[in-house]
Amino acid sequence: MARLLLGVSGGIAAYKALETARLAVRHGHSVRVVQTPASERFVGRASFAAITGAPVLLDEFESDPARGAYPGEPVPDRAPISHLALVERADAFLIAPASANTLAKLAGGHADNLLTTAALAAACPVLVAPAMNDRMYRHPATQRNLEQLEARGVTVIPPGEGELASHGEHGIGRLPEPEQLAARWEQAASRTDAWAGLRVLVTAGGTQEPIDSVRFIGNRSSGRMGYALAAGAAARGAAVVVVAANVRLADPLGVQVVPVRTAAEMQLACEAHAPVSDVILMAAAVADFRPVRPAADKLKKDRGVPTLEIEPTEDILSQITARRRSGQSVVGFAAEHGEEAIAYGRAKLERKDLDLIVINDIARSDIGFDTSHNEVTLIARDGLERTIPRADKAHVAEDILNEVDRLRSSSEGGSGGTGRTVSVGTTTV
Repeated sequence: MARLLLGVSGGIAAYKALETARLAVRHGHSVRVVQTPASERFVGRASFAAITGAPVLLDEFESDPARGAYPGEPVPDRAPISHLALVERADAFLIAPASANTLAKLAGGHADNLLTTAALAAACPVLVAPAMNDRMYRHPATQRNLEQLEARGVTVIPPGEGELASHGEHGIGRLPEPEQLAARWEQAASRTDAWAGLRVLVTAGGTQEPIDSVRFIGNRSSGRMGYALAAGAAARGAAVVVVAANVRLADPLGVQVVPVRTAAEMQLACEAHAPVSDVILMAAAVADFRPVRPAADKLKKDRGVPTLEIEPTEDILSQITARRRSGQSVVGFAAEHGEEAIAYGRAKLERKDLDLIVINDIARSDIGFDTSHNEVTLIARDGLERTIPRADKAHVAEDILNEVDRLRSSSEGGSGGTGRTVSVGTTTV
């Protein structure tokens, strides 16, 4: 697993860094933490030490009892320079929260505390997660600092919008949730070139088929699973395009996003990108039906209950598999309900002559729709059948991508193509 370095600067959002560290440790990574003196006003170093099982450093001149080692590693015989050793051995360095002051120092190349000194010496991927008041975040100086950091290759994890620390204030500047931070941190640490040269198409979200200018028929889907697959593929070095239907999430890093609303729009986008894609991950929830004649304006209740004539939408998956080329892999999800979920999925596997079907049981409230976690079952024609236990969607996505790797490498003597479809049903969450 990875060696992860966490930098914590001063801000009330520092409490989220505790959970971020805990998640990384729970996923098997070795974590070290460096703090700014200001951050101790919000979270003490003893809390991070208890979670990581390693000493926490605040000052570049204090000695490190672990001598630069990460948990599980032997302590070196000689004491290195602490800020150099920690970041030199790190696979990824996340600074969360990154205050406006810390961002300004990083952009200016300052090194006046342990955190900024380590950042300046970092050769590993560096990620910053800004967290501050809305007005501070929007200030031109802060925006310019973020632009400078991105230009140097630093990954900026955008803040969310909502209630801020100041009573009654609402705006952009909230630190993302720990699960999002941990997923981006781990992805940065695990980035490889294993899929370099591959072109990947992902569909995500749920289509909306208009009834009138306000209402629509649609399928529930947050797009989280599709975005996790896209981020995972990009972390492996692939060139990724996401056709996103009504997704309200931050775009995955290094991914081209094509926004669409309806099944027809998604079909056109897929027709443009599928022929040149090597791996196609059909994770979108495409509505099965749409009104034949949607109203141009809003239907009024006082006019009575309208009669809707509906028709089936495009079967995008079938169109893609019918036109696939040799060596192209097509992957997706099937959302089923209740005790018969596996049976329905297996029947779909046979009925559609698929190589792989990934099934998630949408009857459970703790996974699937509008949650950050999922639990899926993989059924493959070559005999594989296993359950991926409940985990955040980034980890589920990694398991699915690993299965794509297995199928592509095992087919045609490892020539890099399946020779047939690796495909699944019609919807995901």
